[in-house]
Amino acid sequence: MTAQTVIELRQYLTNPGQRDVLIELFECEFVESQEAQGMSLIGQFHDLDAPDRFVWLRGFTDMEARKAALEGFYFGPVWQAHRAAANATLLDNDDVLLLKPPVAAARFDLPPRQPYGVELPPAGLLTVTVQALDGPPDAGLAARFEAEVRPALEAAGARVAGWMVSETRPNSFPRLPVREGEQVLVWVGRFADAAVYAEHLDRAAQAGLENGFGVASIRGVIQRLRLAPTARSRLR
Repeated sequence: MTAQTVIELRQYLTNPGQRDVLIELFECEFVESQEAQGMSLIGQFHDLDAPDRFVWLRGFTDMEARKAALEGFYFGPVWQAHRAAANATLLDNDDVLLLKPPVAAARFDLPPRQPYGVELPPAGLLTVTVQALDGPPDAGLAARFEAEVRPALEAAGARVAGWMVSETRPNSFPRLPVREGEQVLVWVGRFADAAVYAEHLDRAAQAGLENGFGVASIRGVIQRLRLAPTARSRLR
């Protein structure tokens, strides 16, 4: 599959008790129909610490392809047929970070899409950590992350599935708002379970990795998410 150089991290707040309703609709109707427009559905997740939060990631080959894909999907027949049911589950769907993997090594390595109903291997714990940057990422950040930060995180027990920084170009589909004016680094970790993740946090704190990893431009943690992949999540 073509490399995804633009990625959305989307956090949806559902009405109480409606998250599983949304996920069932999403995974039945909105996976292949989005991918038919050229998007990549990277992963869908239950937030383990917020019972009404649905988190998902989707990718695009570039900003122009994003515009075309979103127009094709949201003006197309599948969304038009099911949008009322989807929107009825939602309280808020505007918490969106527009991101990009700055180097090829930062990209997700995903298995092929399986058809609806195929049982996938058991999933572990996925985590998303959002770190503040003190400005737009400089040319050396990617090299420092790969040479220093990733090895340190993995030495503390994480498996880094991918990482991204803010995409600063204008939102190419303004009908869907994104968070603007923020500079962040986001990394996604894989862990066997919650206990292994807790051990990682302890080891990371002991190693001084709690906030900026010793890299001057990376500041404190804005958000940590503990996520359980849904049945059809490719990232698991």
